[in-house]
Amino acid sequence: METTDRTTEGDPLKSGEDGVETIAVPPATELKGKSCKEVLGFSKLTHWRTAVFFLSLFLCLTIVFAFSFVIPCPVRPQYQTSWNRTFLEAATYDFVAIENTGKDKVMDVLFILKNADGSKNETCDASGLPSPCVFVVAVDGTDGHTLWESALQPEFHWAQCGLDEQTDMGWDCLLSHSDQLSAIDKLSGEVKWNQSQPTGLSSTVPVLSVPDLDGDQVSDVALVASDNTQTQLVFLSGKTGVQIGSTVVVDSTDTTNHLLYRTTDGSHYVLLQKDTGLYGLALWRIAAKAKAGFEVGLKKDEHWEKNAPATTGLIPIFLSDSLKQVLKIGETDKSPNLLLVTGNEVALVDGKKLQPLWSFNTSSVLGEPSFGHFNKDDVLDVVVEEYIGNYSKRIIILDGKSGGVLWEVELLASPNSPRPVSIHTTNSFSIFMFWGLMPSTETNSSSHVKGERRSYMLHPLYSKVLLESTNVLDHIVSFKATLLERGRHAAYILLTGPGTQGAEGTVVLSKRKLKQDVPFSKVLRIGTSGPETNEDIKEAFNRLRFSDQ
Repeated sequence: METTDRTTEGDPLKSGEDGVETIAVPPATELKGKSCKEVLGFSKLTHWRTAVFFLSLFLCLTIVFAFSFVIPCPVRPQYQTSWNRTFLEAATYDFVAIENTGKDKVMDVLFILKNADGSKNETCDASGLPSPCVFVVAVDGTDGHTLWESALQPEFHWAQCGLDEQTDMGWDCLLSHSDQLSAIDKLSGEVKWNQSQPTGLSSTVPVLSVPDLDGDQVSDVALVASDNTQTQLVFLSGKTGVQIGSTVVVDSTDTTNHLLYRTTDGSHYVLLQKDTGLYGLALWRIAAKAKAGFEVGLKKDEHWEKNAPATTGLIPIFLSDSLKQVLKIGETDKSPNLLLVTGNEVALVDGKKLQPLWSFNTSSVLGEPSFGHFNKDDVLDVVVEEYIGNYSKRIIILDGKSGGVLWEVELLASPNSPRPVSIHTTNSFSIFMFWGLMPSTETNSSSHVKGERRSYMLHPLYSKVLLESTNVLDHIVSFKATLLERGRHAAYILLTGPGTQGAEGTVVLSKRKLKQDVPFSKVLRIGTSGPETNEDIKEAFNRLRFSDQ
């Protein structure tokens, strides 16, 4: 029964007679019609949740807006499929280097020009040099404009770039000109140091980038020179260009060529090409003779050293009285194998065990062999041009594992034809490019006299077909095919000029995208090919995706 002093809903906190506050409880009928959230007082939380949601949404939209409009997205370089640079009354040399000098992830072109004036309003007279002088020019790979040029004292002897790779010298290219050596930064063209050639030493390429010997935390360089009597080596500081240590006689006889070789465990050897074969001499032995203590920190390869005579230290690698060329082939993080060309064979030697792997009998090899992947075994195959007489040559692709013939074709040996090249694709094989003239009823040996030549592309999956392109008939001074961007933008660089190196005339540097020639190329069947039409073959070339691996 209800009492008169019961606290009502209208006055829920009314005090009782005992002075203690009491809380009113709604009747059961009222509780039954309300939700649990309303009973517990949680309904107000819904408004807070809505506010937090819209605030989070506002922040997300603000961030998206900032990244989309305020912070610019990286823009891929826009390149021209082809470009040409023409230099009148100039001279050039057989030197083209592909380096990234513009910091835009596109490779650029470095070459040597002899002229009175540069293309960026720089003159020999303004630089205090006799005219004409030597210009080192860096050209943008995207559109061919000049990035920088550096004027040097004439005459030009040799140049080598790529020396700063995995080193800390701060410069990339070394040039020999007049009686001087100049180290040039590829990013700016700045001459980092300039030194006179070591007394009595007329060095040749390649320049050897060696570990730090003088303790200045900068890698050093080694120059090798050979005359009719002996072969010498001198070390230069990579930081200043000053000679460190004394000149070392590495061999008492004349050597034809040399290479720097690095074994798997990091040991360095200078390979000397002599009239009796190929020999290796440990860098630590040479460094110890240059100055006591220089050999500290240089590693010794136990396998190589067990074959070294105690008297000379020269390790016999391959004995031949007709050795012509020595090339390194294989991965740089392992002991590369050595490809050797003699008067009657091409041979491959294991770089770790110094044992012959295979040999292929051949007569006269034209130019320098090149490498590519014809099959998909991940082993580099060898491309050889063999002269077979009657103004003809044979292009042979040898299996890198066995030395067997994978593919071959005969062409007319057109004069002034560059060496074969290849560019790797994402399909684990390479596209091969070579020069010559395909014999036919309309062409004969007289075409050799006329100087006709064309370029050919080979797709390993369509090995009975060639794409033939008609190219310029100017004298080719240098030719390179490469990727101008990482994993894409396959192109070739042509440097043409007078037939005599160093002679004045019209010099043209041009870039052409590799696929650009496909639509205008002629499809040649060199055997029994498949059912593919000419359009199918061209489409296969157009679908290619290139890789730098």
